Amino acid sequence: MSSRTMTRQVLLFISVLSLSSVHGQVSYSIPEEMAKGSLVGNIAQDLGLDIKRLKSGKARIHVGNSAEYIELDKDRGVLLIKEIIDREALCRQTTPCALHFQIILDNPIEFYRVTIEIIDINDNAPVFQKDSMKFEISESAMTGATFVLERAFDSDIGANGLQSYSLNPTDNFSLKLHGQTDGSKKVEMVLQKPLDREKQEQISLVLTALDGGDPQMSGTVQIHVTVLDANDNAPVFTQAVYTASVVENSQKGTLLTTVSATDIDHGSNGLVTYSISSSTIGILDLFEIDESNGEVRLIGKVDYESDKHYQIDLEAKDKGGLSGSSKFVVDIVDVNDNSPLIDLMSTYKSIPENSPSQTVIAVMSVHDPDSDNNGVVDCVLTENIPFTIKSTSNGFYSLVTDSDLDRERAPEYNISVTCSDEGVPSLSSSVTLTLQISDVNDNAPVFERSSYEAYIIENNTPGLSIFTVKARDADWNQNARVSYILDDSSVNGVPVSSYVSVSAESGVIHAVRSFDYEQIKDFQFRVKSQDGGSPPLSSNVTVKLMIQDQNDNAPQVLYPVQTSSSLVAEMVPRSADVGYLVTKVVAVDVDSGQNAWLSYKLQKATDRALFEVGLQNGEIRTIRQVTDKDTVKQRLTVVVEDNGQPSRSATVNVNVAVADSFPEVLSEFTDFTHDKDYNDNLTFYLVLALAVVSFLFIVSIIAILSVKCYRWRREQMFYKSNGNLPVIPYYPPLYADVGSTGTLRQVYNYDVCGTTDSRKSDMKYVRPYSQSIISLDGAQTLPHAQRDTLINDDSDSQQKPPNADWRFTQGQRPGPSGAGGPPEMTMGTGPWPNPPTEAEQLQALMAAANEVSEATATLGPGTMGLSTRYSPQFTLQHVPDYRQNVYIPGSTATLTSNPQQQQQQMLMQQQMAAQQQALQAQPAEASAQPEPPKAAQTPASKKKSTKKEKK
Repeated sequence: MSSRTMTRQVLLFISVLSLSSVHGQVSYSIPEEMAKGSLVGNIAQDLGLDIKRLKSGKARIHVGNSAEYIELDKDRGVLLIKEIIDREALCRQTTPCALHFQIILDNPIEFYRVTIEIIDINDNAPVFQKDSMKFEISESAMTGATFVLERAFDSDIGANGLQSYSLNPTDNFSLKLHGQTDGSKKVEMVLQKPLDREKQEQISLVLTALDGGDPQMSGTVQIHVTVLDANDNAPVFTQAVYTASVVENSQKGTLLTTVSATDIDHGSNGLVTYSISSSTIGILDLFEIDESNGEVRLIGKVDYESDKHYQIDLEAKDKGGLSGSSKFVVDIVDVNDNSPLIDLMSTYKSIPENSPSQTVIAVMSVHDPDSDNNGVVDCVLTENIPFTIKSTSNGFYSLVTDSDLDRERAPEYNISVTCSDEGVPSLSSSVTLTLQISDVNDNAPVFERSSYEAYIIENNTPGLSIFTVKARDADWNQNARVSYILDDSSVNGVPVSSYVSVSAESGVIHAVRSFDYEQIKDFQFRVKSQDGGSPPLSSNVTVKLMIQDQNDNAPQVLYPVQTSSSLVAEMVPRSADVGYLVTKVVAVDVDSGQNAWLSYKLQKATDRALFEVGLQNGEIRTIRQVTDKDTVKQRLTVVVEDNGQPSRSATVNVNVAVADSFPEVLSEFTDFTHDKDYNDNLTFYLVLALAVVSFLFIVSIIAILSVKCYRWRREQMFYKSNGNLPVIPYYPPLYADVGSTGTLRQVYNYDVCGTTDSRKSDMKYVRPYSQSIISLDGAQTLPHAQRDTLINDDSDSQQKPPNADWRFTQGQRPGPSGAGGPPEMTMGTGPWPNPPTEAEQLQALMAAANEVSEATATLGPGTMGLSTRYSPQFTLQHVPDYRQNVYIPGSTATLTSNPQQQQQQMLMQQQMAAQQQALQAQPAEASAQPEPPKAAQTPASKKKSTKKEKK
């Protein structure tokens, strides 16, 4: 070792403990007085830890209540000196002197024990408490006499502590050292040579105390010796060692013991005084001895935790300067004066509620500086909570869970840990931890009811709010947010969503449609409530919706059956007594409850004094004796009324025949018709219908007369024109004969009979009205007899194939004017149209009259053979106009003029002049024209005519 430095000795060992929380222990040895920042050791390497683990685990040093001399450099993983360590101030004379602390890491929680032993260096010189020592020695002192010297005190220990003494000069005295049980040395000055006061009255000596350090240090004290007159006996203590015990924290002035020493000298040389000569620092502050009586008392406060016992050196001195010594050993008795010290090393503030059992919540260290049972500590939890505390090692405890947690039951715990020692009385300390339980989605929504029943009145408005389902979730925040869903199901094969809907947020059930009690009386569906957790939890509830009846249906009469096709009458014999059951009116109401309670009342009767109706059963009975004067035909009107609000009713007519035989009844009821009704409203409608039909009939007659007058006037205008009107050929609408290029090779007369039922129309050949016809091809004019022959001959010959462009449209067919049909009817391949109504027949009649008037206006001189009335007969006797071509609608044929037409026109003018003369001679023939055939009667017209005849 050099003069100022000492080689640092490091002792390293790692012990893996059996407990889970303490993972290892490391010990180092360093000299005291190392400079700040000096390296103690590479803790990361010695513990086998990674630097990243130190950072991520937030490694830190825990020293408890002690001063912090060591610091941890997490970046390098080493321990450094934080404060200069003075072994003497830290441990005094205690050996070995060591620092104890823990290194703690989080996530997971780990801690390691570290012990640093402080090696003493020679930094303190021996020190004497007194500046000088004075002795009075009698000259008669014998050689070998001993004088106890004050011992020096060296704060260092071991080799660096006090090792030897030296005395200078050594003419009369020498030193003698005595080892003691506590390791110290008793120093005595021995008289080697008798003193001679006459030669030297004062002797000065120097006592030097040397330690064993390197470099060696020393301390000195002056010894002044006064040579006295002869006193040849020294005081002697009665005991070589005195012992006593005192309880710590005893009051000042407590008497510990009384020592005694005797001196056989007489006079002043026999007077003894007592003193404490202990060299231990602090002894004089704790204890004192009475100089005269030797009582040793306590003057300071002794603490067992600081020093467990004291050794006090006592000295007895007489007036002659002789002294004796003894030892007083004081043992400190421990009392339970320290409560356990609880130090929380690491804690969690919040854990999830699904944390498994034995989850570590906190780690703490507990220490009690008392001894024996006073220092034995036991920690418990003061409340009945799902936690327990375990001792992981000597003085260390872990707080863990011991059962399942439930945030809904307890969202927060205030955990009180109480640590008590076994002293009498027991002392304890407590610490409280606040632990929050975080929520986990572990609770499904719960409906307020196990099932719901709701009612709604039928005929409700769609969208009506029926009622509300409510579910609650014991979880928190998003996990407790409940939404409602209508479960997919069907009611009578119809999805339940078409009946009701549910609001996802509020759970309000709405009616989607209007309900009818008679169709559905009740139905069930399920509503699911689902929370907002992940994964979501849900629950279902059954809802039964019952429809309440409304009085929305009138009673229905089952008997007697009301029919319009037959007459039903009940027979009552004339011999019937009072209360005779005539019949019973049977009715039902599809409603329910009081809405279906029916009552029967007699509204009308031919003879009210003869019959009555049971109010509840509907039985019709006689209320008096039937007589011969009673009318055979009795008609009763019974009202069936329900009990709803408002009530609804139905009426039934009952025909009763008062007779003894069926022929009598039949003869009386022959004039009864099934159409007869006593309802005044029906009579009004019948009168109104009769008036409308009569009005239409009058209008039709006026229209026909107007048409006839208009035609007659046009004919008069034509005859008065003297034949100067131009000859314009006339063709029926959309019809023409194309001569040799058309379908018909010859000219024919047709008699077409059309009815309202087109399927019954027919067409036949008739004789023309004139004796001759005009051929359109201009060849010749044939007499009637020849025309018949031609017709017969032509019927036997083969006709040309029909021209595809010549056809009758729907408007040219018999039937109402303008009646249309589908394309297949236009082509002649489809069925005939349905029979027209009477209004359509009237419309067709007026249209025909209009066509006749237009045709008459186009007639010129020589147009013989045309009748002045309108009929379905068409005679093609028109001569085409020689001045222009004639285009036939609906055909590709074209009539062109030729020389033969010009000759034919001359013949036509001659014939028309002859016909004009004939017409003037017979004016009556023009008005005696046969009427057109009547249209066939439809079933509707037959029915109306029958009704008119009956009325």
